[in-house]
Amino acid sequence: MEHPPLIVHPPQEDGRLMTILGEPVGVAKSLVDVEDLLRRAGINPDEIALDSPDLIEWRGGGPEVWS
Repeated sequence: MEHPPLIVHPPQEDGRLMTILGEPVGVAKSLVDVEDLLRRAGINPDEIALDSPDLIEWRGGGPEVWS
């Protein structure tokens, strides 16, 4: 099975690594950071559902887990 294009990796001490199409785009410490990283990558976070398993994979816990 192919992975979704956006992956938020398991929590680490400094936050959660986020990758888009396998490329690291930054570390998020909150949903606000995830949205900011998406904007920097040219993706409007208002146009995607952060809970869509076809678009984003949350590893090590969902969007409510940050530590």
